[in-house]
Amino acid sequence: MDELTVRKAVREGYAARAGSCSTSDCCGSELLDVDVSSIEGGLSTAKLGVGDTLSVAAPQAGETLLDLGSGPGLDVLRASELVGSGGRAIGVDATPEMVFRARETARTRGLANVEFRLGEIEHLPLDAESVDVIVSDCVINLSPDKAQVFRDAFRVLKLGGRIVVSDVVADQELPASVREDPQAWAACIAGAVREADYVEFLRQAGFEDVRTSEARSPFAAGLHSAVVTARKPASRA
Repeated sequence: MDELTVRKAVREGYAARAGSCSTSDCCGSELLDVDVSSIEGGLSTAKLGVGDTLSVAAPQAGETLLDLGSGPGLDVLRASELVGSGGRAIGVDATPEMVFRARETARTRGLANVEFRLGEIEHLPLDAESVDVIVSDCVINLSPDKAQVFRDAFRVLKLGGRIVVSDVVADQELPASVREDPQAWAACIAGAVREADYVEFLRQAGFEDVRTSEARSPFAAGLHSAVVTARKPASRA
């Protein structure tokens, strides 16, 4: 499936849910109106959310945090309390409806250290080496170019900065019938890659100390969720 078709399917799927998402990522069974019978057991067990990246990332007062695919902004709003008035919490999302909703929530709450920007996570609207920590929950699987996501994440992180990602990964290569289904992409299914490939994307981007969580939760048949952490080297050498 070509990149534009994937992006259109994902954007339309999340634009339609902008008024109803109750989690930071909005991955879940509501989007699973798709033929996935080729995956043993089907996908009836898919559930909302895949991890708590903020707890793992542990943002500190004064830090700048970036959420990739911030959706309605709940993780960014939580992070704003952790980084405090001397820090900043930024969300980037490609769906205008999600960004508008998140901005309105932040405005209503009077949060001065929060910002939501419209943009693709492959091409982040941020300066190089401008953030201390990056988090993302069940979003990078939606990208048709995951290697570029991590390359740009590496670019915007400060030296020594950290990234914590929770995401859906595949136990095995998914069938072509799923990979080519737009609805399966929007449902956080078709874009899932194997955990080993996910780790390799981070390493190729330049990250070090790449680790995956020992605790893996089933997301659906043939898929599980994993938490992956990594750091940008502390020096250019």
